[in-house]
This record gives sequence, C-alpha cells and structure tokens, in this order.
Amino acid sequence: MAVCFGLKMRGVAKTVSLCLGFIAIVVVMFIYATTRLPQLSDDELRDKGVFLLPKPRDISPFSLQLGDAEFSNNDLKGKWSFIFFGFTRCPDVCPTSMSALGKADLAIRESAEKRTRAFQGVLVSVDPDRDSPSEVTEYAQYFSPRFKGATGPRDVLASLTQQVNVAFAKVPDGNGGFSVDHTGNIVLINPQGHYHGFMKLPHDAETIRLTYQSLDARF
Repeated sequence: MAVCFGLKMRGVAKTVSLCLGFIAIVVVMFIYATTRLPQLSDDELRDKGVFLLPKPRDISPFSLQLGDAEFSNNDLKGKWSFIFFGFTRCPDVCPTSMSALGKADLAIRESAEKRTRAFQGVLVSVDPDRDSPSEVTEYAQYFSPRFKGATGPRDVLASLTQQVNVAFAKVPDGNGGFSVDHTGNIVLINPQGHYHGFMKLPHDAETIRLTYQSLDARF
C-alpha cells in the first residue's frame, strides 16, 4: 500500500511540474508578445508602399550645406536616415510628409524601447535658388527639433538625387515665377550610409515608425 501511495504521489508531482512548466512557457510567450515591438516583413512593407532594394547601393561622396556646417556621407553613418527631397515653399506634399516624419520621430522618442541606431529625419531642398541652408534648417526643425535641413549647388543635388531615384525640375508658374516638381518618396539610408529603399506617397507616421522599427531590428 505504501509503495502504491508513493508511486501515486510521484505521478502527481510530475503532473504538477509539467503543468507549472507549461504555464511558465505560456506566461513568457504572452509577455514577449505584448512587449515586443511589431515588425513588418518585406511583403507587409511593400503593401504599405515601402520598397527595399535587393542590395543596398553605395552613395558617392557629396557635400551639402547644413546651416553653417557641412552635410555629407559621414552624417549618414550609424543611424537610419529618412530623407525627403522637397522645398520650403511647397504648398502641400512637403509639409504633409514632413509632418508625418515629425510625428513618427516623436513616437520613436517616446517609446520605452532603446535603440542603438537613431532615427534621423532630413529635408534636402531641391530649390537652391530660393532656399538658403538656414531657411531649410529652420523649416525642417519646425517639424522636429532633431531634424536636419540641407541644400547645395544644383549639380551636387542632381548627382545625389539621381543615385536615390529622385527627380526634380523647375516649372514656370505663368506669372514670372516658378515652382519645383519633385519625386515625393522618402529615401531610406541605412546605418552604413547606403541607399536601402524608399517609401512612396502618401506618407503617414505609423508606417514610418513601423518601417524604422522593422529595419532596425533586422539590420
């Protein structure tokens, strides 16, 4: 009888241990699922208008003006740069996209998740005839004090934009002035300073945030 009772108790103890182990696994998985930052696959990113290059491309050396300083390839290293090519007098697309970038930047800063590679928002003006470096910086920082604004000679801008599949051109407005037509993509530059992909219009803060989180988690 004592032997049977002992065997029975060992069986109960084993069952309890298995149950506790299973519960522990469930709890760990639940905590991971609720605290893990969401990440999107390449297909999910594509569905949201984000296209990644099969192989990131080098960007030839360039030098733009950032206020009184220089903005060059070195400023793209060690962080994820989301660059929008526009101009300060743009009536619609530029302020809308820059606003989305600013909201994404705020959400990323307020996140409890610590990132080793920062999010960098940049506006590059393709209207160097009217936008001074200081004006571009002031405009960019209206959307986030952390943003950078740069511009430079037209030939330097043309060389840089061609490498990241962005086009721009002056268009007469019929009143003696002009506007600037430009590609509305947000260009994605990885922490090695390579052209990594782009985000098509329209832009929204949540997609920008998820794109940054997804890319940073896998890079």
